Amino acid sequence: MVVRTAYKCRAYPDPEQAAVFNRTFGCVRLVWNKTLAERHRAWHADGNRGSYKETDAALTAWKKTEDLAFLNEVSSVPLQQALRHQHAAFANFFAGRARYPRFKNRNSRQSAHYTRSAFRMRDGELRMAKTTAPLAFVWSFDDVDLVTLNPTMVVISRDCDGRWYVTFAVDTDERVPLPAAEHQIGVDLGVKDFAVTSDGDRIANPRHLEKKQRNLARYQRRMARCRPGSNNRRKAKAKVARAHRKVRDARADFLHRTSTGLVRRADTIVIEDLNVSGMVRNRTLARAISDCGWGEFRRQLEYKCERAGRTLVVIDRWYPSSKTCSACGHLLAELSLSTRRWTCPGCRTRHDRDHNAAKNILAAGRAVAGDTPGDVCGADVRRQGTSLPQSAAKQKLPRREP
Repeated sequence: MVVRTAYKCRAYPDPEQAAVFNRTFGCVRLVWNKTLAERHRAWHADGNRGSYKETDAALTAWKKTEDLAFLNEVSSVPLQQALRHQHAAFANFFAGRARYPRFKNRNSRQSAHYTRSAFRMRDGELRMAKTTAPLAFVWSFDDVDLVTLNPTMVVISRDCDGRWYVTFAVDTDERVPLPAAEHQIGVDLGVKDFAVTSDGDRIANPRHLEKKQRNLARYQRRMARCRPGSNNRRKAKAKVARAHRKVRDARADFLHRTSTGLVRRADTIVIEDLNVSGMVRNRTLARAISDCGWGEFRRQLEYKCERAGRTLVVIDRWYPSSKTCSACGHLLAELSLSTRRWTCPGCRTRHDRDHNAAKNILAAGRAVAGDTPGDVCGADVRRQGTSLPQSAAKQKLPRREP
């Protein structure tokens, strides 16, 4: 099985390289938006979904016109990669896995994907297509030898605050599993505490956005007072983007440290299948839930468990972990969100809400990942993987239309 690993580093292009990359970003954005508009029109007019072959032929025709002849000035690889990404985005949309593709904005994050035919990596130096000098970047991964690095794709990106990045995508068949920990752990995610484990450990919620909220509000007020299109507004907008970037980086660092610690501690990790997109519709808790980053935390656990040879079990979101007594199995009829501790009416055991939920999550995960998998049907408690059994009933994806 091929495992793809990405290494993201800070890049420092010279003025010539920055001009080439900025021109490439503009061409990629134009090709994406023009192709998306054509596919949208073709679908509503003729019901034609379109294919990559058709869009590639259209790109070749655009380059021969007088108005779009400047597309020949940049490398053709990022333009073709944009078409491939859009085709995959439409495939995911029609399969019900993603929402409808959106148009790209020049004020958002810009990126260009280069395959092996558009870059050269030799002796630790990276040379991109249409540039003369090697691209300067900072390599911060001490356990990986840059000289022997053989990337299959290189992504050049520029954030809203003006920072440049280069990402190396490497495909490898080698997997380095961690030594057996002989331990299983259940994790209950929350807002007050980011996570409570079945061992009784509590991981505090750092609340990165809440700590920077006053600074963000001040920068946004300054930007709102500036005249649209002025240099002062551009500078104020960069400050807002820089503040958001600090919050984003701090959150990502916390999630990486937490997920890595759990993967090293346990052979089997059990979590809940939280409906994050539905939970953020609660206007009272939307900001706090978004600040937690539960979806990103689950994504990191998935690929880190796969890489380390661990087992990640995801139980059904409707499993009553908080209302079930972990000692005797008694199920409460109701349990309000404000109730943090409760006493079981059956065995008189005093429970902490989150710790009790983590114990029940672990018990439900053991039913699937344990030594006796035949004792349960697996319809409501399911293992993480490529094909997930959604329910004991027959499932059929609805037909999606833009």
